[in-house]
Amino acid sequence: MNTDLLKKLLEDVKDGRTGVGEALDALKKLPFEDLEFATLDSHRALRQGFPEVVFGQGKSVAQIKAIIKSMAKRKENVLVTRLGPGSGRSLKRAFPKAAYNETARTFFVESHPIASSGKGTVLVISAGTSDVPVAEEAAITAECMGNRVKRLYDVGVAGIHRLLHRKEDLWDANVLIVVAGMEGALPSVVAGLVSRPVVAVPTSIGYGANLGGLTTLMAMLNSCASGVSVVNIDNGFGAAYVASLINR
Repeated sequence: MNTDLLKKLLEDVKDGRTGVGEALDALKKLPFEDLEFATLDSHRALRQGFPEVVFGQGKSVAQIKAIIKSMAKRKENVLVTRLGPGSGRSLKRAFPKAAYNETARTFFVESHPIASSGKGTVLVISAGTSDVPVAEEAAITAECMGNRVKRLYDVGVAGIHRLLHRKEDLWDANVLIVVAGMEGALPSVVAGLVSRPVVAVPTSIGYGANLGGLTTLMAMLNSCASGVSVVNIDNGFGAAYVASLINR
């Protein structure tokens, strides 16, 4: 249950449109709902401003469907991350109005219009095209959380002039998410150009010594530029969540 629905329920009780018993039935679903295979945190939108996000990896299509139906019944927007293409296509058939992004591996069911909550623009930057899936996970998550999002892709340090050509976009952003693999140098470069928070996302993209993103992670943690925070490897969702909190 989100804040607007709870306010409406309380106003309906106050004005006599809803009985106390009916309101109690609605509130019984707080703070969680037991679906046997999952315990949904239906109180999260009230506590944190955004409902529980469904991590799709490892869940069956039937389980994800049940979770979506339960959340949509409470008029909550539902974001599912880390969906394989087979699961994504199956869910799209079940919920044809939902937005499925195969690149980002996200699935979004909009039960009510997204309220704008960001004070500025979240700029999502990727070093290379191979980093775009993680960058798109971040961009879509940020959009679902009510932010204005701009994308700036394939502007890594191997051709730094591509980034410098777009410095106005860098300076206009309120928060920047920088996604990079290989040696992970791009967040340091960006943070040296702006006066805003930079959320760095290491990806598992790179040759052998990249060590599945561990080299990138260590490089970003050792950034010489101030204002850089680092999330886990390939965690576009986590970066967007942090950026959204900052942007509020």
